[in-house]
Amino acid sequence: MDADVAPRLPGSPAREFSYARRDFQRVREMIYAHAGISLNDSKTEMVYSRLARRLRMTGHREFGTYLDMLADDAHPEWEHFVNALTTNLTEFFREAHHYPVLAQHARASSSRPYRVWSAACSTGEEPYSLAMTLCEAFQTDEPPVDILATDLDTQVLDKGAAGIYEMDRVDGLDSTRLKRFFLRGTGTRAGQVRVRANIRKLVRFQQLNFHSAEWGVSGQFDAVFCRNVLIYFDKPTQHRVLRRLSAFLSADGLFFAGHSESLLHAADVFTPIGKTVYRPAAANRGRLHG
Repeated sequence: MDADVAPRLPGSPAREFSYARRDFQRVREMIYAHAGISLNDSKTEMVYSRLARRLRMTGHREFGTYLDMLADDAHPEWEHFVNALTTNLTEFFREAHHYPVLAQHARASSSRPYRVWSAACSTGEEPYSLAMTLCEAFQTDEPPVDILATDLDTQVLDKGAAGIYEMDRVDGLDSTRLKRFFLRGTGTRAGQVRVRANIRKLVRFQQLNFHSAEWGVSGQFDAVFCRNVLIYFDKPTQHRVLRRLSAFLSADGLFFAGHSESLLHAADVFTPIGKTVYRPAAANRGRLHG
């Protein structure tokens, strides 16, 4: 076998497009330079399957010529390239142990509005879960809160802002929350639900690339949720992102990480206070805006 041919998984079908090892390496280098995302060798087939759709859409027959097109940093295909390679796995009230901690912290805080940042919001389930939690915590459907929801992927941001989900996405919610926070679709929207308008208006969706020099975020937050995204970065990138995020937290703010993410290498940035819940380390309580 040609040493430059990217390997296929056993039993996988013949490839539609020419795809060499050097193509995978170029993709790795490009997405790392653009977004800080580190792809290991096990992602070879994933890269092919996701970008093959873009080759069809753009009329390319080879990965090489498709990637050549992206030599222009301003090419509109960059948005689709990044969207294709980002992973968006989420659900309402995922890692449920975090939400009671948030509610208790919000009730005890004197900060108004209470500001929360969902820093990898995907299709919106997390920030809307935050909004519902804070409605319950403050016992009102118009709580004194401000929720910022950011993600690299523009397509998931659009879905999140719309707040429309298939019914199976809310199967795990109890009937009280369903009735209070969602509208059931009818007619052509049967089988779907939409987050009620008063909940949607609590959340602001914004595109953000952790690898950018400017983030377009300002002010201090009482809580930051950045869960299950750091695993896609190498350790130096993780540390850099964590330092920047911590500087947006108030001195008594909370940082929530994903269940599979260890912050041991960032002990100078965050101090653990619970199960994947942290406070900013005293030595890192500087102030950044970006």
